[in-house]
Amino acid sequence: MSGEGDTPVLDVVDPARLTGADDVVAVLRAAGTVGRWRNPDLWDALATSIIRQVIRAGQARKLYRAFCRAHGEAVTTSSGPAWLFPTPEAVLALPDDEFTTLGMAFKRRPLKAAAEAVLEFGAKWAELDPAVLRDEVQGVPRIGPWTAGATVADLTNDYSLYPYADLAVRTWANRMSTGRTWPETEPEFARRWARLAGKDLSAWTLLTLAWGVRHANTTGAVAI
Repeated sequence: MSGEGDTPVLDVVDPARLTGADDVVAVLRAAGTVGRWRNPDLWDALATSIIRQVIRAGQARKLYRAFCRAHGEAVTTSSGPAWLFPTPEAVLALPDDEFTTLGMAFKRRPLKAAAEAVLEFGAKWAELDPAVLRDEVQGVPRIGPWTAGATVADLTNDYSLYPYADLAVRTWANRMSTGRTWPETEPEFARRWARLAGKDLSAWTLLTLAWGVRHANTTGAVAI
């Protein structure tokens, strides 16, 4: 939150080593290697997931950046100025109407609840196993399984902990040229996705989300 925390870790996922159903694996291999930086900040990861709740990724990015620019600390990078997400203390100090002004009125309560929780439990949470952390943060009001899973995946790049049957994964799985018909409901999709991916569940999920971003950027499709 100060710009002086731990150096982020880059994880590289090579689909050449991917196992599982051949039709899906072939699409992911053709898309190539994916690198993703882990988010080194628990508060930022949790706040980002809260902002992403319910809305599309593009809109979430706009809200996140505007909120950072309005109330976050400015830092200098090799690519120019950037703004960190406001600290928990800063979020708690904001008047309610400031959230409304920034289009974040419906994020105010969960962000403030999360800020209070991070200030109280953040040091403890940072020491927890990722799967345990995913359960712990759901004790915060308005933090459900999706937000908790997305937060932990952002921190660790373990996408077996991500809510891998969410709309984004289901959408991109259906748009891949596999000829496969996927279940429409989340529970049924989750069971089949996990069974087909096997031990590579994390890689399958991360690579599919990355495939979706590339697809959206090259075709004009709406990213989720």
